[in-house]
Order: sequence, then structure tokens, then C-alpha cells
Amino acid sequence: MGAVVVLRSDVMKLVIQVKLLPTPEQTSVLEATLRACNRAATHASQVAFANELKDRNGLQRRYTRI
Repeated sequence: MGAVVVLRSDVMKLVIQVKLLPTPEQTSVLEATLRACNRAATHASQVAFANELKDRNGLQRRYTRI
């Protein structure tokens, strides 16, 4: 499993590619986490579309409580 890490500062941006070597148990947890994130993103997309919200800020303003 590969991942790209992006580190940013005011001066430069450094991109580092790393290879993850999870145990079988960690693999299961990572896959479950990715599935949950995908479901959440799909839901957010459906809500935004249904409410004609065209950008992330509009969605955040409508559904974030401060």
C-alpha cells in the first residue's frame, strides 16, 4: 500500500512517497476506515447536490455549528 505525504511551509513544498506495510489486522481497519470515509463523502455530495450547494464553503456554512 503506497501513500504520498505532502509537507508544506511558507518557503517550500516537499512531497515524500512512502510504502505502508500494514499487518492483516491493520489492513482490515484501514479498509473499513476508507469505506466509512467514502460513504461520508458520498452523503455530503448528495446533500450538496440536493441543496444546490456548489462549493465546500457553502456546505460547511449550512451544516457546521459554531
